[in-house]
Amino acid sequence: MMPPKTGAGSRGALNLLAALLEARTGQQIGHDRTWRIETALQPLMRERGHPTLDALAAATTTSGELATAAVNAMLNHESSFFRDTSAFELIARVAGDFRASGESRRLRIWSAGCSTGQEPVSLAITFAEALGDGDGDLADIVATDVSDVALARARSGVYSQFEIQRGLSIRRLVAWFESAGSAWSVRRELLRGVQYRRMNLVADPLPGGRFDIVLCRNVLLYLSPHARRLVLDRIASTLRPDGLLVLGAGETVIGQSDRFRPSQRYRGLYELANAERLSIAAA
Repeated sequence: MMPPKTGAGSRGALNLLAALLEARTGQQIGHDRTWRIETALQPLMRERGHPTLDALAAATTTSGELATAAVNAMLNHESSFFRDTSAFELIARVAGDFRASGESRRLRIWSAGCSTGQEPVSLAITFAEALGDGDGDLADIVATDVSDVALARARSGVYSQFEIQRGLSIRRLVAWFESAGSAWSVRRELLRGVQYRRMNLVADPLPGGRFDIVLCRNVLLYLSPHARRLVLDRIASTLRPDGLLVLGAGETVIGQSDRFRPSQRYRGLYELANAERLSIAAA
C-alpha cells in the first residue's frame, strides 16, 4: 500500500506538526514517514472543519487546545493485552522469586508509556495470579503516558470486544472482567493498586520512590538517539539496586546507555550495571 500523497505546499505544515509532536512528547517522525501525520490527522481535520493540512497546522499556532488535540491524534496508541507473552512470563517469575525471598514490602512497578491501559491491566492480572492475590493488591503499579486521551481510556477500564480479543484468553476474561453492554469492564478491585498519571518521559518530573520493575516497551523506537539516552538515564535513577528494565522485543540498551546490562538472571530483561548497583546500594 502506497502512502497517501500530501497536497502541494504541505511540506512546511508537515515539518511544523512533526516539530510540535517532538516538542510536546520527545517523539520523532522521520522524513520518510511524515505521510503518517496527514493520515493520523484526517479525522481531526474533518471534525474541526480544516480543509487542508496547511490550514490545520496554521490553526495550531494560535490555539493551544487544537495543538494538544493534534499531538494526541499523531501519537501511536497501539496496544494489546499481554503483548509479547514471554515478557509477562518473565515478570511472573520475578514476582514469584520476590515472594519466595520473604520480602514483606509490596512490589513497585512503573509502566512507562501505558497507552490505553492494556499493559497495566495485564500486569495487575499477572501479579494477582503469580502472587495468589485475587484483588491484585500485592503490587503498586504507576502507569504513565503523555496522552490525556489515552489515559482517559485507561482510567475508564472499559474495552471493546475487538480490544478484548487481542491477547486476552477466555479464562482471564471471565476471571477479571465484567460485561458492560457491548464492551467489557475491568473489575475495579483488580486495579486498586494502579495509579494513572500524565507524564512526558523526556521532560516531566519522575515518579517518586524506587521501582522493582520498569516497563518502557516500544517507546524508545519513536525517540531521537539523544532522547533515548536521556530516558534510559532517567529510568536508571528510579530503579532499586536489583531492579529490572523491560523493553520491547525490538529494543535494546546496547549502544544506547552504559547504565544497564543484560540481566544475568532473567534472560531478555536488563539490570543496572555493576557500578550503578553499588552506587545506589551505598546511597
